Amino acid sequence: MTSESVEIEIPQPATSAPQFTQLFSATRRGARLARLLAVEQLVAWGWPRDSERIDAAALVVAELTANAVLHGRLDGRGFRLGLALLPSGRLRIEVTDPRGERRPTASPEAVEGGRGLIIVDALAVQWGVDTYPPSAKTVWAEVSATRPGSR
Repeated sequence: MTSESVEIEIPQPATSAPQFTQLFSATRRGARLARLLAVEQLVAWGWPRDSERIDAAALVVAELTANAVLHGRLDGRGFRLGLALLPSGRLRIEVTDPRGERRPTASPEAVEGGRGLIIVDALAVQWGVDTYPPSAKTVWAEVSATRPGSR
């Protein structure tokens, strides 16, 4: 019995923008871990640890993941955090949860809680909600990755 070696060249996708994706449990601990790992990933991409832009990104991640845990949770299902540095000079933050029927809004009239998206709206250049098949949703926000305090 002989074995022969065959070399197969597998085409690799062109690497565009740096990306990070991770699944987390839909718990407070999962949301906290998502924020901590997002900061570590941004530092690995060269962002200064003690800067306004990393603080803004961490706060947006914290608000979006907290919403996924509080409002987008289904038993046995987690949420996904995605980060991507876009060619436009922005950081795109995406949080996908299984509750597509619960669409968030930034409401200044919220009595208790519900102000997280107002914070996201203040820190992000833009944000929105997309349907994620089959029945989930992705809440995304883009923050400036180029200069602190720029919108």
